[in-house]
Amino acid sequence: QLPLIESGGGLVQPGGSLRLSCTASGFTLEDYNIGWFRQAPGKEREGVSCISSSDGTTYYADSVKGRFTISRDNAKNTMYLQMNSLKPEDTAVYYCAADYYYHYDCSPQYDYWGQGTQVTVSS
Repeated sequence: QLPLIESGGGLVQPGGSLRLSCTASGFTLEDYNIGWFRQAPGKEREGVSCISSSDGTTYYADSVKGRFTISRDNAKNTMYLQMNSLKPEDTAVYYCAADYYYHYDCSPQYDYWGQGTQVTVSS
């Protein structure tokens, strides 16, 4: 069993919306720092949005600020990434991640990772 199972990726037109889900297995997600990351072809993996478990502080990459929202549902042990006003530049494989320790500026150094889900924004 993978520690994190993702779903919700797919093909969407520019300006559309998509919600990614990530369910944790074997640990309680609310006790962990969580984040969403993405990797486009030929690019390094980058932090999209993260949230600190200690104080709830959120981080958003400048490229997605105002369009994406990170959240969690503790009862379902699931985290979400709501993506609105999607652009072709958002096309990438998206990964959810969790870590007991906080990584500054949503750095992709998390211990637990989802399998990745493809998000393609195209007309």
